[in-house]
Amino acid sequence: MINAQDIKNGTCIRLDGRLYFCIEFLHVKPGKGNTFMRTKLKDVVDGRVLERRFNIGEKLEDVRVERRPYQFLYMDGDDAIFMNNETYEQIPILKEVITGADFMKEGDVVEVVSDASTETVLYAEMPVKTVLEITYTEPGIKGDTATNTLKPATVETGATVRVPLFIDNGEKIEVDTRDGSYVGRVR
Repeated sequence: MINAQDIKNGTCIRLDGRLYFCIEFLHVKPGKGNTFMRTKLKDVVDGRVLERRFNIGEKLEDVRVERRPYQFLYMDGDDAIFMNNETYEQIPILKEVITGADFMKEGDVVEVVSDASTETVLYAEMPVKTVLEITYTEPGIKGDTATNTLKPATVETGATVRVPLFIDNGEKIEVDTRDGSYVGRVR
């Protein structure tokens, strides 16, 4: 159990039977009345954000989470199979709880967050940026660098990314895994 005033960014708490991560907090001292904590909590399962006030001294159930690197091996239906790099144990994780799952390729290392007490996987995160090769896109034309026009391109994982007109097949690009946007060309 922790006190409400001990909540910080990244703290994981159990509230109403669900797990939440604190993404924003503010210690408020009004002119009249008691001091309280204003927080924004993100649901671990569905990602919804909840605003909640806690009185100072209120007891909350904290959850100890562990972050470990796991290596992506292959897809098995809706599950992605990962391997712990230390114990070589293989675990399946649902594709829906992996951020950036469309941009995963064999051998990528993701950070898996799990509840330390029950060993259940809460979610997995791809690194923010990853390098992928273009497998198909319409050919670029010389001089197409002047405008900010984008065209669709298929990368090696099968996902579609919007890229500038001058990008061709076989080139490597950097992609932001959070939203699937083009970051830059890799030479």
